[in-house]
Amino acid sequence: MVVGTNVYDREGKHIGKVERLILEKRGGRVSYAVLSFGGFLGIGHDHYPLPWAKLDYDEGLSGFRVDIAREQVEGAPKYRAGEDFDWSEKSGRRVYDYYGIMPYWRGPIM
Repeated sequence: MVVGTNVYDREGKHIGKVERLILEKRGGRVSYAVLSFGGFLGIGHDHYPLPWAKLDYDEGLSGFRVDIAREQVEGAPKYRAGEDFDWSEKSGRRVYDYYGIMPYWRGPIM
C-alpha cells in the first residue's frame, strides 16, 4: 500500500507521509503523491503535491526517499487540509517547475 507510507529526505530524516495519490485521467499513470505534514495531532497539517518521479522506494527505510530537504518541500506549492487544490495544467507546471523536472504530460506515455 502506498497511501500512509512514510517519506524521508535525502539524509534519511522523516518528512511526512503519503496522504493520497493523484492519477492522470487518460493514461491512469500516477502524477503526484500528496505529502502531508505539519499541524498538531493531525489538525492543521498541510498537503504538498510532489511529482511521483521524485520518489524512490527505499527498502531499508520501508518508505520513500526524495532527493531534497524538508525545507525545500516546505517552500513548495501546497494547500491546507480541507481546501481544494487547483489540479489544472497551469498549477501542475508550477509544481513541476518548483522541483525542476519535466511535467509528466510532456514525457512519453507508458
